[in-house]
Formats: sequence, structure tokens, C-alpha cells
Amino acid sequence: MIGSTLRAADLLPLGTIGLRTRPVRAALSAIGIAIGIASLVSVLGVTASSQADLLAQIDRLGTNLLTVADGQNIGGGEVPLPETAPTMIDRIDGVTAVAPTAELPAVHAYRTDLIPVVRTASLSVRAADASLLPTLDATLADGAFLSSATAEFPVAVLGAEAAARLGRTDRIWVSGHWFAVAGTLRPLPLAPEIDRSVLIGFPVANRLYGLDGPSRIYLRADTGQVEAVAAKLARTANPSNPVAVQASRPSEALTARLAVAQSGTGLFLGLGAIALLVGAIGIANIMVIAVLERHAEIGLRRALGARRRHIAAQFLTESILLGALGGTTGLALGAAVTTAIAYTRDLTPTVPPLALWTGLAAAITIGALAGLYPATRAARLAPTDALRST
Repeated sequence: MIGSTLRAADLLPLGTIGLRTRPVRAALSAIGIAIGIASLVSVLGVTASSQADLLAQIDRLGTNLLTVADGQNIGGGEVPLPETAPTMIDRIDGVTAVAPTAELPAVHAYRTDLIPVVRTASLSVRAADASLLPTLDATLADGAFLSSATAEFPVAVLGAEAAARLGRTDRIWVSGHWFAVAGTLRPLPLAPEIDRSVLIGFPVANRLYGLDGPSRIYLRADTGQVEAVAAKLARTANPSNPVAVQASRPSEALTARLAVAQSGTGLFLGLGAIALLVGAIGIANIMVIAVLERHAEIGLRRALGARRRHIAAQFLTESILLGALGGTTGLALGAAVTTAIAYTRDLTPTVPPLALWTGLAAAITIGALAGLYPATRAARLAPTDALRST
């Protein structure tokens, strides 16, 4: 018997025989791979989209924002700092902007004067001045912010969450006094306490509610001197009791969210790996069945001169094609899921190219590994045994 040759151009048509003759079975066997790859791509894509959004927030808001507060009282309210604290902090080398605020723990804001005083909606009333807007890099959703002129009068600016809870209104009731609403702030990711606050001027807060002093100070520092400035804040803000001063960098909270997102990604990647394993077992199973069902084809090709490696290459190609089919479908599904979830969360869809190439390579590799045993088994069949078993 003269040995035959198998051209590379003929390998693909031979490898697709089983897929073309049994399309439903081929599709079902590829589903496991598709689900696994879709899981991996979508998890990595959603994580990358969330991380990109958080990193964009950090870059936009800056990592040079620091806050100073002097502990909390039993009720969780902020304790006043010395009145000289803002001035002293502003003298620290490297500080570029300072904005004092003061929480009024016994003062609450309501939509009308008919609402029971116990229903505070968890909103705070906080004194502030015009320096808060540039220091926090805050922007107004509508209206105007406090100025040196309006700070003398009962005028308020609402944080984003406070505005949502109080609703659209031209005036609010603040513990015994009506205040006109001058404007509304956009959300501040680095200062959520401002989002939950009704802001009024220091002069009116002193006159109507007997304000003691600042309780939380926001400051910006030169990017290269943030650590040095942070180390001096406690002793500068309260020299008599520096251990009671709490200095923090709000951007660290966003950085912590990145770490949490990354830790949760491992779990979902593990679930995707399990789906890939199930898909590999499915491909191996379907290929073993294909070998058993196609004894006649194998025996006839062997009788006509096909070598063992040609038979093995045929079935291995079919297995790889099944993996590639599942992988390609999974990539499309994963990208679609990532895009859908990103849009529902107002994120920019981001699918890492590494996830795409790695996912496809993993699918093809799994298909190859799953087809090794069936391909080897088919190659070992003797022509007479294969023909006899039909």
C-alpha cells in the first residue's frame, strides 16, 4: 500500500465534516466553551470599565485633597477645631487652598415647617464659605454658590443628595428660620458629607445658631508635597491636642474601591474557569462519540492509504474548531454583556485586548487538549477492525 499525503488545504474541509453533518451536536458541545469565555471576558471587561471610571475620577478630582477633623462626639457629629486652625493650616508650606466648614449638630433642614423635627432625613446643616467651591473643585448643577454678600443672609446651597431628598423648592425650613435656596451642587465623590449637607454662610450660622468654630477643613496641597503637608496637619490644626485631630486623604477611599473590585474579580474568574472545564469535558465526550460513530469512515480512509497521523490530525482539527467556535461566540457574548452593563452604570465600555486574545487562545487550547485522546484513539484503529465493526 502506497502511503498517502495530506495537504494543509485539505485539513480544514476534513476537520469540518463532523461539524457540517451534526450541526446541533456541534453547537451544543461548543456552548460550554462559549459560556466560560463569555464569563471571563465580561468579568474582565466590567472590572476594567469600573476601574477606568474610578481612575478617571481620581485623576479628575486629584489625589492632593486632604481633610482635617477633630474627632467625633457621642452622637457621631464633628467636634469643633480651634478657630485659628484654618489660618494656621494655610501657612503650611505646600498648601495651595483651604476651605473651612462647620457642622451644626443641633440644626436640621426640612422642606416645610410642618415636618416633625425628628424626621431629619439624615441631612446635616453645615456652614461654609466661597472657598469651598474651588478647593473641592465642585460645580453647580444650578443656581449660584454662597458669596461674601449672601453669607450674611438666610441663603442656602444644597448638596446633591440633600437636593434629592428635599425636592425642588425655592426655600427650606432650617430649625426655626426660612432659608432661600440659591443653588444645588453636583455630586462630590471625594466629599460625600457635603452631598448630604445644606450649606449656609458662617455669619448667619453664628448669628442664628451660635456656631463655635470649624469642624472639618478641606485643603489642597502641591502634588509633590502631599505627604509632607499631611504629616504637619495634626500639630498645626490643634497644637494643644494633636492626637485628637484626624487627617485623611479622600482619594484613598476610591483606591480602596479598586482593590475591592479586583478581589471580587477572582471569584468570577474561577466560575468562568469551571465553565471552561465543563466545556472541555463536553468536547472530549462529543469527540469520543464521533470516533465510535465514524468507524466506517476511519476504516475506509485507512484502507485507501491514510496514515495514522492523518486520522489524528482530522479529529484534532475538528476538536480545535469546536473550541474556536465556542471561543469566538463567547468573545462576542462577553463583549455584548460588558457593553450592556457599562451603559446601565453610565460607564465607558472597556474590554481589555488581552482578555480577547487570551480568551480565544484558551478556547483553542482547551479544544486541542480535549481532542487529544479521541484523535489518538481514532488513529490507533486498524483498517480491518474499523471496517469489521460497521
